[in-house]
Amino acid sequence: MARDTSPIVKQSRREGYALHPKAHKVMAKKTGIPGQHAGGRQGKPSLYLTQLREKQKVRRTYGLLEKQFARLMDEADRSSAHGVLPGELLLQLLERRLDNAVYRAGFATSRRAARQLVGHGHFMLNGVRVDIPSIRLKPGDELVVRTKSKKSGYFSELDEVTTNTFQEPLSWLKSDHKKMTISITGLPQRAESEPDINEQLIVEYYSR
Repeated sequence: MARDTSPIVKQSRREGYALHPKAHKVMAKKTGIPGQHAGGRQGKPSLYLTQLREKQKVRRTYGLLEKQFARLMDEADRSSAHGVLPGELLLQLLERRLDNAVYRAGFATSRRAARQLVGHGHFMLNGVRVDIPSIRLKPGDELVVRTKSKKSGYFSELDEVTTNTFQEPLSWLKSDHKKMTISITGLPQRAESEPDINEQLIVEYYSR
């Protein structure tokens, strides 16, 4: 299973955006992009560079490799209809990923942690054990932590593990930490995706 293993804090500094909760503290102390010569004078970024950095920021936020992200953008561009713009559809597809839903439901402190939980097969999707983080969820789907996994130290102390992880209630997802279930009740809304994203820049980047 391909994944990006480069340091998430270094990625965050490169994008100027906290891609992981632990990046906030480091970025408060270290400003600017990483690298020996990163502190030199830099002119105004070109439109292409602005588009590239926005694409990289979103791709890294959701933990996708370049080919995966490009395929999603292509699908969003081909499937956009009924007033849904390609950029908004891209964000919806990203939010509907299984690993993202586990994170959004408060079962993990980060998307990387959620990806690991899914990869280790701790969840059942509609009664079937799954271990593929990129599975796309749809309304009516239900995720349940496996009975064996509920007895593990992580899930038995879930509220303590995620005590500092606050997630706003979502219109498309309901979670129950006591029953250890996640129910998909609808489709993600644009306002419920990550803040400070300009999806139009990403659409323009792939439209070159």
